[in-house]
Amino acid sequence: MEMSYKSKELTALLEVSRVLTESFDLEKNLTSAMAILSDLLEMQRGCVYLLEPLSGELKIVAAHGLRPDEIRKGKYRIGEGIVGRVIETAEPMFVPDIGDEPKFLNRTGSRPGKEGISFLCHPIELKGEILGVISVDRIYSREHGGVDDDLRVLGIVSSLIAQFVGLWRIFKEADTEREELRRQLKDRFSIPNLVGESPKFQSVLKMVAKVAVTDATVLLLGESGTGKELIARTIHYQSPRAKGPFVAVNCAALPENLLEMELFGAEKGAYTGATERRIGRFEKAKGGTIFLDEIGEIPPSVQAKLLRVLQEKCFERLGSSESIKADLRILAATNRNLLDEVKRGNFREDLYWRLNVVSIRLPALRERREDIPHLVNYYLKRFNRKYKKNIRVSEEAMEAFMEYHWPGNIRELANTLERLVIMTESDIISAEDFRAGAVCMEADTEPVLSIAGEKALSTEVETIEKNRIIKALKENNYVQARAAKALGITPRQLGYRIKKYGIRLFE
Repeated sequence: MEMSYKSKELTALLEVSRVLTESFDLEKNLTSAMAILSDLLEMQRGCVYLLEPLSGELKIVAAHGLRPDEIRKGKYRIGEGIVGRVIETAEPMFVPDIGDEPKFLNRTGSRPGKEGISFLCHPIELKGEILGVISVDRIYSREHGGVDDDLRVLGIVSSLIAQFVGLWRIFKEADTEREELRRQLKDRFSIPNLVGESPKFQSVLKMVAKVAVTDATVLLLGESGTGKELIARTIHYQSPRAKGPFVAVNCAALPENLLEMELFGAEKGAYTGATERRIGRFEKAKGGTIFLDEIGEIPPSVQAKLLRVLQEKCFERLGSSESIKADLRILAATNRNLLDEVKRGNFREDLYWRLNVVSIRLPALRERREDIPHLVNYYLKRFNRKYKKNIRVSEEAMEAFMEYHWPGNIRELANTLERLVIMTESDIISAEDFRAGAVCMEADTEPVLSIAGEKALSTEVETIEKNRIIKALKENNYVQARAAKALGITPRQLGYRIKKYGIRLFE
């Protein structure tokens, strides 16, 4: 019998350890632990009390063998009753017969007849901090073990519970912080925070508001720098998937031989050097949204796999035949005319129509000039805060901002303003400062500005832009990252322009 009871003790401890690591559900896990002690070791009416630091009150957070109304009554202050004494002294207590113990308060009212019931109570302690207590009822007989055995078991269980409660607290703090960050992101990427009052931009915002609450695939169209990723993030954070991840992929920035692996992942041994499983972006976006920027750049082999994701909502990692469910929303963007690409045979027609469930075209900045003052003021405030300055824009400079062609759109405007805030030596940005700081100017050419009534032609802008890019590439030994930095644009923006103008590298 003795060995049988010891075996039950070990089984009980293993089972308690298992249920406490199943999840971070405090009440469910602790209730399951108390049920195991009851089923295997006949420890009845098991309760876990946790101390609320602010009120100094002990409350039952989980129990087995008590009704809900009895659990609600289980409240003690430090020093009150047996439970309160254990918290106060941080020592376990054993009451042989609760009917003979006046300090036993029976606050829950779960024991109408108290005679013959023993009561064991043990503190729950973690790194010197008393978190609460665990208590059980026992009716002893010769074959049911002894008090010392039970207190030892309760000591081990209380230690396991203390570790679980400690981890649960960390999880709750992280979860609260994560929810606060999500709230901040939702506020930041909200429709009222998108700057622009022009009819064309307001039309975009109306479409965003309508499509965000659905799970539809959206194709964002527009020139580079018009804010396609910002709109994609806004759609995500205003959607039912806002609690899931937002994963952005620049398809143009990844070599063709790596794009498929990056999107879909790969099994160990799928290719030379694959020493471990690689999780792809589609898996990382589970429950959330994946944003495929520069979708027109993906090769035919990847187009076929993407079509399957859109049609059948599943995919396979490289080197695997196991299908993985694609529980995500797909947003895509391009600055190309995909219908033209379809006609040229560069893009699958069936994939185009799958992507183009809802299309939103973002207007170029020159198409929404009335928004430029709002954008200038928005970025000026941001960069003044960032660089601890108080720079203003003169009326003449604002006119220059309004009349400039902005081939790089909002991204170019933001870069120009940041550069001017950093470099200007006075508190006011003048029209001359703007002429000197605009990106698309050459030292030996006239500024491409429509100041003083001269309207810039797009062909002139493109010629000057192409020449400057070629010059920057040559001066930086055709290292695109360095050339982009010299031009004040991003590598992706430079790559787009190299393709746009058909610039041959290493001439």
